[in-house]
Amino acid sequence: MTVLKERPLGTDVNYNKTILEVKNVKKYFPIQKGLFGNSTGYVKAVDDVSFSVNEGETLGIVGESGCGKSTLGRNIIRLQKPTNGQILYDNQDITDYNESKLRKVRKEMQIIFQDPYASLNPKFKIGDIIGEPLRVHHQGTVKEREDRVKWLLEKVGLEHHHITRFPHEFSGGQRQRIGIARALALNPKLIVCDEPISALDVSVQSQVINLLQDLQDEFGLTYLFIAHDLSVVRHISSRIAVMYLGKLVELGNTEEIYHHPAHPYTRALLSAIPVPNPLEQRKRERIILSGDVPSPINPPQGCRFHTRCPMATDRCRVEEPRFEQKAAGHWTSCHFPL
Repeated sequence: MTVLKERPLGTDVNYNKTILEVKNVKKYFPIQKGLFGNSTGYVKAVDDVSFSVNEGETLGIVGESGCGKSTLGRNIIRLQKPTNGQILYDNQDITDYNESKLRKVRKEMQIIFQDPYASLNPKFKIGDIIGEPLRVHHQGTVKEREDRVKWLLEKVGLEHHHITRFPHEFSGGQRQRIGIARALALNPKLIVCDEPISALDVSVQSQVINLLQDLQDEFGLTYLFIAHDLSVVRHISSRIAVMYLGKLVELGNTEEIYHHPAHPYTRALLSAIPVPNPLEQRKRERIILSGDVPSPINPPQGCRFHTRCPMATDRCRVEEPRFEQKAAGHWTSCHFPL
């Protein structure tokens, strides 16, 4: 049995050290039909995605629903196995790890789920929900685990006596705080935040974002923050990766992306952010994308965005653009970057 130890406050974080590398990751889901379940094609949910994340950083991943954001996050922490490519965590290639090996690294890689109602077992008390990771990994004695759960509850803004209550006795925002406490139970280094505020009231969203930032500062956490709300991503992220139809189309520093977007899709997403001042809203150029997102079963040839891009040419329809660095730390996949 392992004795519980708290990570020291202000834990030493090497902001120049790469903690996560994603190399050419693909995730294809087979489409099975017929009596024998023969594969008739594939849903290309994630298609050749590469990037890296440093310790203590928050990388925001944005894009429309169905672009592959959540699938990518689940592949990174190996809730799903990639079809191809490599995932390196702390210089370990965990792509082909079996369950025994994954158990050892999963203590350092956790996830906060999108739906705070579906992610908590309604039959379990809060103490059991937060303490389950500690029990599974044989951390501490029963008393140590109980003390740890109470400490975690207070860290996320709840009361230690909530340990005996059930999920239905809490609001959505409180449930998400419980989910955050569960993710912190094993002292992780990397947390995948899978749209953690999209199911919450607007009044509660800022509270959860502030909590995540405070915890990051205190424990030196690294976040992969998945969302579709670009204004929220700007607030919490140091860099932003934009996905479209399973591929990265732009990656760069947050302020660089917001002030100098290089890809037409990123520009369209930014134009849709509401502006509090009505006068500024009128001055802003609103970019309306025509058509619907193509099917990931049969994505368009060439640039995947060309069917909706107002700048598309014949070259875009036949030649897929490379994901290349257009400026220092600013990458995009477009033949005619803005």
